[in-house]
Amino acid sequence: MNDDELWAAIDAQRLRTTDWLATLSPDDWGRRSLCDGWTVRDVAGHLTLQQMGFGDVLRVAVRHPGVHSLNWMILTSARDKAALPTEQLISEIRAMVGSRRHNLGVTPFETLLDIVVHGQDMAVPLGRSLSVPPQVAATAASRAWQYQATRSGRRKAKVFQPIPYAGLRLTATDIDWSVGDGPELRGPVLALLLLLTGRRDVLPQLDGPGAQTLHRV
Repeated sequence: MNDDELWAAIDAQRLRTTDWLATLSPDDWGRRSLCDGWTVRDVAGHLTLQQMGFGDVLRVAVRHPGVHSLNWMILTSARDKAALPTEQLISEIRAMVGSRRHNLGVTPFETLLDIVVHGQDMAVPLGRSLSVPPQVAATAASRAWQYQATRSGRRKAKVFQPIPYAGLRLTATDIDWSVGDGPELRGPVLALLLLLTGRRDVLPQLDGPGAQTLHRV
């Protein structure tokens, strides 16, 4: 994807996500997400924070003095936002459509990765479908795979829960996309993306010789 296509995909996924959030019941908002210890509301709060600059990060640190790890900062800022009314959370995500701002220290590819993966973090436990076009999921999956190729990428990927997929070939069944070498692991590209970002709940959607390797871990 070129830059214009990337931002168009981000905008479209934000709109899909906000439309989907607007259909949830109050009970749904309090349900667990795929992120350990996070509710659906916490994840939605996090998705309002895709445009944080240095000043925003500093304000979070001032409000919550203490040990400031990356994961701590992500969780604390999300829960601050999660306290807002439901309608405001939805409107703040929607208000980012058309803007090309992104968080300090990341690229637009991480912004796409965030909105796609965290949308599924909310949808999967609820048993609800949140649509992601295969090409969009493939772009995000390629970025998640690239994290493993560089030292800085591996540091960023520490916010994910690792799954030992090294030594496997990941092959999408709904689009022409594959990475890696070794026994083949097959499934929808969105499921492979969630695997790459540490979501074990997708394992039943995957098959092939490589699936046996993962199920033994």
